[in-house]
Amino acid sequence: MVLAELQQVAGSLGIKGTGRMRKSQLIDAITAAQSTGGPSTGAPTTSDRSGSSNGAAAAEGTPELARSSPVDDRGGDSRGNDSRQDNRGGDSRNGDNRNDGRGNDKRNDNRNDNRNDNSNDNSGHDNSGGDSRNDNRGEESGGRRRRRSRNRDRGSRGDRNDRSDRSDRGRQEVDTTVHEDDVLLPVAGILDVLDSYAFVRTTGYLPGSGDVYVSLSMVRKCGLRKGDAVTGQVRQPRESDRGSDRKEKFNPLVRIDTVNGMDVEEAKRRVEFSKLTPLYAEQRLRLETEAGLLTTRIIDIVAPIGKGQRGLIVAPSKAGKTMVMQAIANAVTTNNPECHLMVVLVDERPEEVTEMQRAVKGEVISSTFDRPASDHTTIAELAIERAKRLVEMGHDVFVLLDSITKLGRAYNLAAPASGRILSGGVDSSALYPPKRFFGAARNIEHGGSLTILATALIETGSRMDEVIFEEFKGTGNMELRLRREYANKRIFPAIDIDASGTRREELLMSREELAVVWKLRRVLSALDGQQALELVIDKLKKTASNVEFLMQVQKTTPQGIGGRNSDD
Repeated sequence: MVLAELQQVAGSLGIKGTGRMRKSQLIDAITAAQSTGGPSTGAPTTSDRSGSSNGAAAAEGTPELARSSPVDDRGGDSRGNDSRQDNRGGDSRNGDNRNDGRGNDKRNDNRNDNRNDNSNDNSGHDNSGGDSRNDNRGEESGGRRRRRSRNRDRGSRGDRNDRSDRSDRGRQEVDTTVHEDDVLLPVAGILDVLDSYAFVRTTGYLPGSGDVYVSLSMVRKCGLRKGDAVTGQVRQPRESDRGSDRKEKFNPLVRIDTVNGMDVEEAKRRVEFSKLTPLYAEQRLRLETEAGLLTTRIIDIVAPIGKGQRGLIVAPSKAGKTMVMQAIANAVTTNNPECHLMVVLVDERPEEVTEMQRAVKGEVISSTFDRPASDHTTIAELAIERAKRLVEMGHDVFVLLDSITKLGRAYNLAAPASGRILSGGVDSSALYPPKRFFGAARNIEHGGSLTILATALIETGSRMDEVIFEEFKGTGNMELRLRREYANKRIFPAIDIDASGTRREELLMSREELAVVWKLRRVLSALDGQQALELVIDKLKKTASNVEFLMQVQKTTPQGIGGRNSDD
């Protein structure tokens, strides 16, 4: 018999507290009640246990019950074992519950020994209470099983989520495999390598919607560098991918054909720009073109420019620096077509950008003043990296920057603050990137050169501009000064002859030309700046070339006036 049937039998006999008894106690109480023929208080009392005749009679009176109870116990034990086997490994709390039950049984024995007999109604209530408690225990065990199953489900779902996360991470890697049914489209642009990804800028030097994504693994595999001119192919989007969410924002590059016009394997063997040996400018860039273009003729005399020069055009506002830059750019493209001309305009007026694009036969890279400071820094960095890549291949590059002062302002706004503020509100970390730009100019020992002429603004009334100019004042090896008072009097070009000059100019001029130029400087230094400029302009207008002008200077200058001889 099961426990519930034993409890019903005990309740019908009027036995009290059956809900808290174990099966063996119920059997003893039932046998005692049947032997006495009346209600019992539950477990046998001390006098009942001391009398052996009553116990023997009870055992003889109920042979069937005594024989059936071990069978029921074995059945209950087997069922319990089955349940424990089902829950094995799922929850270790079942053993604790069984131990608690044994402790409760001992306490129930003590309570039953000290408890008096109650009425049949109370025993009935106890039975119903025991049934309800058993039901509650069943519900609790069932609830625990359901919770364990839910936890197992959640665990399995978590495993599936982990697997899906791993698969998502795998999908984030760009698939560059070309299949037979893929349609490839050609693409070309300038490579811009960022912290964790790279792009091919197809519409210029600024980010655009048509840019092509390049993975860093492909960058490392092909030995690509920032500023490389890359040609390759991308996969044409399919009709099924256009409406799906799996379509990438930028089409990835699947194959690289050329790097700066070279094969990929040949591009890997390039020497890094930082490992090239810099020298002083030795090969001169002649700027004189026509007799009527006085700006370039004066620059050729007072501040000659060579390949690899690092020069500053120091000018206040409204001094005609834009016209000077245009004259220099046109002279470079006319006399030195082997040089790659790049004009970088930072924070300039849009109409000046248009004018420069139409007047100059070169590459104009611009970011107007209505764009954010981050765009100014982006085009400057990518432009100078592009120039470095050309120099690595042995080319001569001529860069005109307008202006380095505005570039310093842009870095002061865009760069993160370092906490060290200089005079004028300039962050100390904002001056390093413009210095890196300007310091890239150099003449390479075995071919190639990077010439940079940058404008620096002065007399603007801004303390920040003065600090930036002072930082770059001694970094150049050539300086061309413009004066606003000359421009106000409509004396063009408004060049300050005395303040303009080139370091190691003896490397760019012959011995005879250098001696005549020094004689001219000795004569002009005795005059006022404006008078000296007017004298030079007047003499240049009367001659067809600088050679003719210098010959006249040599003839008209007294022999006692001259400078030190050349070290050569």
